[in-house]
Amino acid sequence: TLQAQTSTPAEPAKAVVNPNAPVAKWDKTTNDFGEIDQNIPKVAEFKLTNTGKEPLLIQTARAGCGCTNLQYSQEPILPGKFTIISATYNAAAVGAFMKNITVTTNADPNPVVLYIKGTVIAKQ
Repeated sequence: TLQAQTSTPAEPAKAVVNPNAPVAKWDKTTNDFGEIDQNIPKVAEFKLTNTGKEPLLIQTARAGCGCTNLQYSQEPILPGKFTIISATYNAAAVGAFMKNITVTTNADPNPVVLYIKGTVIAKQ
């Protein structure tokens, strides 16, 4: 025990990692719609799976603009289970777009940024 005590201060401080913590696993972080028609909303779905051992909570989910409507469950995601975050883009503005959705969970203090992108084509 004397050796362990003398070597401990030399090691860099490490954050305590909970071995049972929830783990957020995304099926994708970008949804590319390609070309979509103007004023016909499109829905992107992002699958979030908890591969950890404790319930996963979505603490916040925010769209970067009012043109994107988010829907997601407030319920805890149990280990081995998943939820879907759906982002509906209104497709009002013609042209290329790339919108972000920032999601914070209890699995990681750093938020995950999801993207939806594509090109809105004007109606003839």
